[in-house]
Amino acid sequence: MLNRQPYAPTPHSYVPNSTLSATINLDEEVKLADTRAERDLQDSLAEIFSIIVTLDELERAFLKDAIPEADYTEICERSLKQYKSLVADEAVARAFVGLEEFKAEWDLEVPRATERIRVGMPSTTVDVSAGHHGGGSGGGGNGSKSENSGGKNPSGQLILEATQDFITFLDALKLGLLAKDQLHPLLTDVIQSANKVTDRDFENRGKIVQWLITLNQMKATEELSEDQARELELDINSAYQGFKATL
Repeated sequence: MLNRQPYAPTPHSYVPNSTLSATINLDEEVKLADTRAERDLQDSLAEIFSIIVTLDELERAFLKDAIPEADYTEICERSLKQYKSLVADEAVARAFVGLEEFKAEWDLEVPRATERIRVGMPSTTVDVSAGHHGGGSGGGGNGSKSENSGGKNPSGQLILEATQDFITFLDALKLGLLAKDQLHPLLTDVIQSANKVTDRDFENRGKIVQWLITLNQMKATEELSEDQARELELDINSAYQGFKATL
């Protein structure tokens, strides 16, 4: 018959294994990476994780009117640029794989950040009225200038800049520039300058946004097909005419 102790053993009754203890140094720093390249990669992935979480919280705060429009736009644009810069690195891209894979690996539930990264622009750029969702315009003036410009009274300089951005983009297409990294910055200038002129959702403005989303989802050096380029030129020409009709 086994002789059992009528009580649980105390910590002092534990006899450590000297062989095992000798192999573990609790004061020794644990290295997560052996080389500089591995450390840089881990730092980049950690930054991507932080940016995704930040974007999700930023979108939540903006929807609740907890952050001013200007601050939201600045932080969102900066975060998106940092995200794009990080994933453009070949080593990071291989480890990152893709947004959905990264979210699954780290169990991230970030629907707002996912949509913002897919679109590639702040909601204030996509929908100019988004920046005014918390406040009404008060009076009901019927002046045609106010009606057309959505409440803005743009300067001639802003109108000139927007017009030049439209023309520059269309000229780029005519010159055969079809790569994402060539067209996306130019089209971003178009929508941003147009937004400074008018709050109105002018005719075919949505086509600018859709093409920005399409370009954003392409790889940097990926090019549009000839058919896509022709369709893009027609759409931006139509949007340009819609923009001029608001002036």
